[in-house]
Amino acid sequence: MAAATNLHQISVAAPPVFISTTTLHSLISHKSLIGHLKSSLPPLSAAIQSPLRHAHQISPDSSFLLMPSWSTSPLLPYIGTKLVTHNPNNSAQNLPGVHAIFVLFHSLTGQPLASMDATALTLYRTACISALASSNLSREDAEILVMVGAGTLAPHLIKAHLSVRSKLKRVIVWNRSAGKARNLVDQLKEESGGFEGVCFEANECLTVAVGMGDVISCATNSEVALVKGAEMKAGAHLDLVGSFKPSMRECDEEAVRRGRVFVDNEMAAVEAGELVMMKDEIVGGLVELIKGDKVGRMSEDEITVFKSVGSAVVDLLSAQMVYQNYLATSRQSSN
Repeated sequence: MAAATNLHQISVAAPPVFISTTTLHSLISHKSLIGHLKSSLPPLSAAIQSPLRHAHQISPDSSFLLMPSWSTSPLLPYIGTKLVTHNPNNSAQNLPGVHAIFVLFHSLTGQPLASMDATALTLYRTACISALASSNLSREDAEILVMVGAGTLAPHLIKAHLSVRSKLKRVIVWNRSAGKARNLVDQLKEESGGFEGVCFEANECLTVAVGMGDVISCATNSEVALVKGAEMKAGAHLDLVGSFKPSMRECDEEAVRRGRVFVDNEMAAVEAGELVMMKDEIVGGLVELIKGDKVGRMSEDEITVFKSVGSAVVDLLSAQMVYQNYLATSRQSSN
């Protein structure tokens, strides 16, 4: 769990704080957030109320989402809302496709406590949820990670997966734009501190890359299946992050049929294009995996699949960690 803080001592008159992107990066890491979610999801997820997200189509190519949540547990006295814009065509302007702000309130007083850059928060929490699932579903001796997509989320997914599988020594990046894949590889080579001995490379042939992957992580806006189940090798783990509406899909039906499928929450069966017609293939959820209520990988040759669509529950727990670490750091610096 994050640094302990007595939130009942917060002054009603204390102004809310803004936690910038730079500050947020200093407060959490992929490894620390994975640990926090692993320890906090099982005991606290049932206490968090999370209505269906509000999704509004602003234009044919853009949308606005509101994701509210609140906790009934005294261990998590928060109300939170994430406000998100999704503009997938932003890549043409070298801008992220997703922008977001998270607003945090005290659940007992309604006092606004903080707002923070939820674009960065979303990147961290999405990648960490995938890696947390992988720690239960991928082979412990996995050596090759294939990253399908080279957008803003891709480096976070790569770093999160590397943090839970120490034997990953080769990262292969594929993107529709080969130049974008090469740019990400160059960036990773420059930022590879903490991952010594890992080889980063781009590959222009997705079929070849998928066939090599021990862990295949997908973060695209594709509406056409990219990963073919017939091309996956025995023992592979497929991580699907990109799709969040029925028209989107990153793998074909064969990949779903070949694997034991787990999801981050029940909405994946409604929102993910890969699963809307294959709900019966879902074995269980992430919390069940963490608690041991569901068995993860059952054999070395088994193919496993994890699909996440995101949830306000994980947003609230991630914001909790950022805010409480911010308070702890501020108090240390003032002493």
